[in-house]
Amino acid sequence: MLINLVPEFLDILASSNREAAYQLYLERHRVVLQAYWSNYVLDLDDLHADGVIAAALRADRSDLRSMLQQARISELAETAIAKATESLQIDSPTDVYLMVGVGGANAGELVVNGRAAAFVCVEHFTGKVNPTTYGLGLPPDLIPLWIGHELAHAVRYTSPGSQSELKALVDEAGGNYSYWATAGRATLRELLVNEGLAVHAAQQVAPGHDIADYFGYPKRQFQRLREMDAFLRRAAHHDLDRAGIGLRLRFLSSGLSPGSRLALGRVLPERSGYYLGYRMVEALVADRGLAAAVRAAAGEFDTVDEARRDIRTA
Repeated sequence: MLINLVPEFLDILASSNREAAYQLYLERHRVVLQAYWSNYVLDLDDLHADGVIAAALRADRSDLRSMLQQARISELAETAIAKATESLQIDSPTDVYLMVGVGGANAGELVVNGRAAAFVCVEHFTGKVNPTTYGLGLPPDLIPLWIGHELAHAVRYTSPGSQSELKALVDEAGGNYSYWATAGRATLRELLVNEGLAVHAAQQVAPGHDIADYFGYPKRQFQRLREMDAFLRRAAHHDLDRAGIGLRLRFLSSGLSPGSRLALGRVLPERSGYYLGYRMVEALVADRGLAAAVRAAAGEFDTVDEARRDIRTA
């Protein structure tokens, strides 16, 4: 189900008391927004939360207003949801939120009380970089791509047929997903597979974009990662069955120092795990189809990938 919170946020900006209006907005949607804050911004009870909210409420939104006049984002989202529902065979309750965020995440996934949600922060899709909103300047026609990406996570975490580690961890946590606690307990293999599958899902839901766009990479970085393919496999090999938030940050996050991304004497490019995961899962996606692959146990990908590579080198 699509839930568009953008009009409510614009109403807040038109209010005579923006801070009070935002607090009412938080209360109306607290279940999902508290999870969003905790996973992608900071704890709502943190001393710095008020400052983050104040900055979001005084930011320049002219680029957002202009984009909303030109792009029918609800229609884009509805079409993407329909394609994802078919491609992924979505079989558990799932919501998609269009919203205005307060941080650097352009999109993400949540599971709250057993219900999965994907969110897209539209300030990142105005086509113009905006330092006051952290807006990345992505074009709005990339919104369907990220919906497909995040809905693949939703299926892997909540589908009754999912055999993933993350599904088991979400279940153990009472039907809740945490970027830090839940994902920190998953093996690196599971984390890489999870993101690789999401990239394949994005390609099926929103075809026709440049390949680098599906990873969120500049074109030059994508080319560099292709050249580093064999090295990336070696760099991750001994850690694949280990768990820890540090491994997730090293392979899947931005903003870490070069020293934190050092492996086998070389610095890993930021978010290199998206490319590596994509390569790890492509054989099984080709053999069984996307819907089955998204639900497969992480170990199955290695078996099929090795068999495929042995055939190519025989």
